[in-house]
Amino acid sequence: MATSKALNILQLKKMKREGSPISMITAYDYPSARLAEEAGIDIILVGDSVGNVLSNYNSTLPVTMDDMVYHTRSVVRGAEHTFIVADMPFMTYHGSSEEALTNVRRLMQEGHAHAVKLEGGMEICDTVKRIVQSGVPLLGHIGLTPQSVHQIGGYFIQGKNSQAAERLLNDARALEQAGAFAIVLELVTEEVAKSITREISIPVIGIGAGRYCDGQVLVYHDMLQYSAPYREKKFVKTYSDIGALIRNSIGQYVEDVKNRSFPGEEHVFKADENVVEGLYGNAKVKAGTL
Repeated sequence: MATSKALNILQLKKMKREGSPISMITAYDYPSARLAEEAGIDIILVGDSVGNVLSNYNSTLPVTMDDMVYHTRSVVRGAEHTFIVADMPFMTYHGSSEEALTNVRRLMQEGHAHAVKLEGGMEICDTVKRIVQSGVPLLGHIGLTPQSVHQIGGYFIQGKNSQAAERLLNDARALEQAGAFAIVLELVTEEVAKSITREISIPVIGIGAGRYCDGQVLVYHDMLQYSAPYREKKFVKTYSDIGALIRNSIGQYVEDVKNRSFPGEEHVFKADENVVEGLYGNAKVKAGTL
């Protein structure tokens, strides 16, 4: 079960040093966050993947700051004792530092997040420094960066050659030096992920990045097959088929309504006899005289 107090970035860094794996999952609403906390999750990420998962967008790009503030606030209410990280949406941190800090402020003050996550490597490190210097814990994200999907040409495995591997390692080092407390590594070859994890002192949390990261993150709806249609992913382990359970349960409800087995006697409320007489008394008399 969840502890009475959320983890913090010092404890997360200590977990890396001690070799204690970090568990992270996405959540986008109160009940999902509450269940994740009750299960003992270390970190909840309110991802901009909410656009793909809940709205069926074909990318994360349409997700707005208003969307992220709303969902982050819902998650925080559901998981009051868990460390909550919220994604900064597309193009909310690529302009001026003032604009980036304004958007960070919204996620922290309106959304009540404990930390923010940004996608990118060396090219965003000046912004990372400004955010960290303002007192905000920041989680980096390199490898496959979904907000750049149109630029990179699709959802491809990263780090497949020496040049790509070196770039990822340099990005990880730069984010560490800029003050990120940890890094998400997405869809990266296991060998490169292992090298990065050993090279830097901050936690590396993998998603499709193999077995040697300091922690793992999965999308809530992926690991539970809570979507329709469900799209299998090689790096995802299915822990339960909630989608089938929901579909079958609703189908049973439809059948019960159609055959009038629901509501049953146990689902209805009874009025006092005088109320029944007042409602149906005259009708009974008229019916008896016809």
